[in-house]
Amino acid sequence: MFTPKAIGYVRSPYGSTSEVPRGLGAEHKAEGILEILPEFAPGLQDIEGFSHLFILWMFDRADNAELVGPSPQDGKPHGVFASRSPRRPNPIGLTVVELLRREGNKLHVRGVDMLVNSPILDIKPYQSSIPMEKLRRGWLAEAEAKAAQEPTGK
Repeated sequence: MFTPKAIGYVRSPYGSTSEVPRGLGAEHKAEGILEILPEFAPGLQDIEGFSHLFILWMFDRADNAELVGPSPQDGKPHGVFASRSPRRPNPIGLTVVELLRREGNKLHVRGVDMLVNSPILDIKPYQSSIPMEKLRRGWLAEAEAKAAQEPTGK
């Protein structure tokens, strides 16, 4: 049995889920700090060379799993595995952040969408060889296209 262990914690401007930007056009530009526990700090060696990082973290305050539920993007029900809902069978979050700088065991980042003190499970450098034109965005692309056609000023 695998038991996750926190390697650090998030310092975030968000204290509750209602503060995190959601829905179509939501931008994650908030800055925060990923504070890595001292015993894991040696694992940060050479991380400064990467502009972006994948952060695996835990939705430690999420409610019970919901396999199908409405999304803030289009209000329609979608499967949890086709969404970024925190109400997952395994409450694991994945966020891509921009690494601004490192100060010892602290990573200053932009793009935080986690709550303050969320446990960090792992960090991986962002690497992708998939060209943008090959990526598909599923139902989200349809919701974005529909929103772009709607008149503004609602």
